[in-house]
Amino acid sequence: MLGRKDAPEPADAAPMRPTRLIVGLGNAGREYEQTPHNVGFLALDALAARGGIRITRPEAKSLVGRGELMGQAVLLAKPQTMMNLSGVAVRLLLEKYEANPAEMIALVDDVDLPWGMLRIRERGSAGTHNGMKSLVQAVGTEFIRIRLGVGPDKVWGELRDYVLRPMGRTERETAEQMSAEAAEAVESILNDGASKAMSKFNRRVPPSEESSE
Repeated sequence: MLGRKDAPEPADAAPMRPTRLIVGLGNAGREYEQTPHNVGFLALDALAARGGIRITRPEAKSLVGRGELMGQAVLLAKPQTMMNLSGVAVRLLLEKYEANPAEMIALVDDVDLPWGMLRIRERGSAGTHNGMKSLVQAVGTEFIRIRLGVGPDKVWGELRDYVLRPMGRTERETAEQMSAEAAEAVESILNDGASKAMSKFNRRVPPSEESSE
């Protein structure tokens, strides 16, 4: 009919493609919340707090939250599979939002780095991390990753026991500081690009600042 306006499209008719998918790796469940293996989740929480984003909506085997950081639309995601199946959830999100893995930033713990150290890489292999192995198998090696150091300061018989045990007080304090720095690193990547962020954040932690338990 002449003069009739088209009805607005329902808000949930199709997913809005985010500029960036930002994923924190960890294990779902209260028993894992304060373990070294979950600092990826903790760093994502720190990032979400900076942007006022709530990561609460179930979607594609993950909990997700939409928002804006540094002027860019972002989707923050915590896979709710176990760590070694993280790639399944991430691939579902990438497919749903028709996103290229190169647009993704992954936050992940790393036992090969000392507590408090960050390392940003634009691509690379999975190393020994089962969650990263799952990501690389699912989506390839071309995505930005921020590695958060949780390396033991003494020899452990089984690394699995080490990363899945509750953190001590000093470790929790270091994890909180490192998560805040990782959140700043993500903002730097969004604002200035990965190369500049690497120059700023890829530095060694002075021995006096490394935590011990």
